[in-house]
Amino acid sequence: MSGRIRVLVVDDSALMRKLIPRLLENDPSVEVVGTAMDGAIALRKIEELRPDVLTLDLEMPLMDGIATLRAIMRARRVPVIVFSAHSRRGANLTFKALGLGAFDFVTKPAEATREALGEAARELAEKIKAAAGSQLPNLPPADLPDTPRVKPPEGGARPAPAKIIAVGVSTGGPGALQRVIPQLPADFPGCILIVQHMPEGFTDMFARRLDECSAIRVQEAHSGDYLAAGQAFVCPGNRHMTVKRMVVGDLVVLRDTERVNGHRPSADVLLSSVAQEFGAAAAGVIMTGMGEDGVEGLGKIRDAGGMTLAQSRESCVVDSMPRAAIERRYAQRVVPLDGMGKAWEEICAPERVPANG
Repeated sequence: MSGRIRVLVVDDSALMRKLIPRLLENDPSVEVVGTAMDGAIALRKIEELRPDVLTLDLEMPLMDGIATLRAIMRARRVPVIVFSAHSRRGANLTFKALGLGAFDFVTKPAEATREALGEAARELAEKIKAAAGSQLPNLPPADLPDTPRVKPPEGGARPAPAKIIAVGVSTGGPGALQRVIPQLPADFPGCILIVQHMPEGFTDMFARRLDECSAIRVQEAHSGDYLAAGQAFVCPGNRHMTVKRMVVGDLVVLRDTERVNGHRPSADVLLSSVAQEFGAAAAGVIMTGMGEDGVEGLGKIRDAGGMTLAQSRESCVVDSMPRAAIERRYAQRVVPLDGMGKAWEEICAPERVPANG
């Protein structure tokens, strides 16, 4: 893309319509070309101003952010970055928006300090630039039901998993995982460990949303959780997740060590730990995202005899992470997003025992 990135800011708060352009004005590659106070005005300004990227508040009167996003996805696929309130309602709406096709989200600072505003400005500018350079995959929206999926009651201890699947994912990940995890059957024989780059406080709500729309059980991880079949764990924001094999069972261990690749949680930390502890019983998956976090860990799983997968580049919102895995030959299979759930089932399927005679 040549020239500056044209951004339209949509927010019902007059303060935010002034603040967001100020947050972005120090980046010479970004230009705010207009603002809108609700979705109806935003749709008109999209046609008038032809922005490259749109920032979108979700809680607005008249035409709210979700209705606006649906209209944008139907008519003209402008990349949308949700500027989300750091609240339970804000998080739930954000995950719904990501399932509908929003590119990514940035949380509004809880406090208007110079440090908090500067960090929000850097993150917003980085994601605007990534969105402007992306090719949004041509996928129907994963508009998940608002009512939870009913699961059978727990019946004692769950069996040990056939395989441990460690997943590293970043930009585009919430929407991608909301497509894959609900595909898995209740008797899925593997255990899934997920590092999704996401701020503290959002991961628990994200895990709950995945759990509500899935047949397997999904929860935010805690130290001491047992790895079991039909279970998925999402690493908490601002923690690292590792695993440990013990006589009493295989466990999640959370750590507060330094950032790796600029991230905490880091996919490299998880995948390297899974490679060390599980070897050939492990599988590593690198999905959509910016940067290269998790790529070297994927190589360690391959070297330990485990299976390694990368999401196909054309089905990614941002293909940097899987592209690096493919180019370094760490990924043994390249799988489109709509085939990822089936691939995980194949990896975890128990080996067939030949019939006697």
